[in-house]
Amino acid sequence: MSKSNRSPLQDKLHHIIFEAETPAGKFFDVFLIICIKLSVLVVMLDSVSSIQVKHGSLFNNLEWIFTFLFTFEYILRLYCSTDTKRYTRSFFGIIDLLAILPTYFSLLFPGSEYLLVIRVLRVLRVFRVLKLVKYLKEADRLMLALRASRRKIFVFLYAVLSMVIILGSLMYVIEPAENGFTSIPRSIYWAIVTLTTVGYGDISPATGLGQALAAMIMIMGYSIIAVPTGIVTVELSRVSGQVVSNKSCVGCSSEKHDQDATYCKYCGKELIFSDEE
Repeated sequence: MSKSNRSPLQDKLHHIIFEAETPAGKFFDVFLIICIKLSVLVVMLDSVSSIQVKHGSLFNNLEWIFTFLFTFEYILRLYCSTDTKRYTRSFFGIIDLLAILPTYFSLLFPGSEYLLVIRVLRVLRVFRVLKLVKYLKEADRLMLALRASRRKIFVFLYAVLSMVIILGSLMYVIEPAENGFTSIPRSIYWAIVTLTTVGYGDISPATGLGQALAAMIMIMGYSIIAVPTGIVTVELSRVSGQVVSNKSCVGCSSEKHDQDATYCKYCGKELIFSDEE
């Protein structure tokens, strides 16, 4: 919707719902976060059979109240958003929609209401209330580093996968079935648990050769853990001077501006934080 066709009510609602710099905006976000937490608590308690038997009717009524509240909120966001398509396709827009659909789906598919725990993701909006937006530049830096190192990490994961397949197959040959190594997939599961130093202990070798192989895998595990850390650390140092902000232009909606930019480098309009994302 163009800015000229917007009503004063839409601008006022947008200022309250999508921004947290005003008392009304802060109150809206805090109230929303409290409702989200309470709704998730209701869903969790309703999944406990002993509690559900006593208070099932109350939980059901509360859930529908929360669903109607979040539905109304989603409609308001669609109404006052400066770019409806962009909002509906954004991360938070999708989460807002997924937060209300399960309850309606539960009318057709009983049991799907427990998917409502996805609402906890919406608590991420607390970063706006606590004015932690400035820390998002660190998230940008991390994402750039992960993108730059994705090929190296893929090669590393492929090497680890090949390793656990070989080691798991060897252990299947070495250890008898009564020790828990009943198949190659199960032996590969043991190799993954051992190589990552998790060590559940549900399967363990009993022969001398098997224990020697297990000891070698454990030692390898410590060295392998450091590899992806080193890859990402190197890329983090490379992109440290290439961070961009999450500001968008009010005029042309362009993004990826410099962290300290105040005005758009394309059209000269003022920059604002992209809260609708």
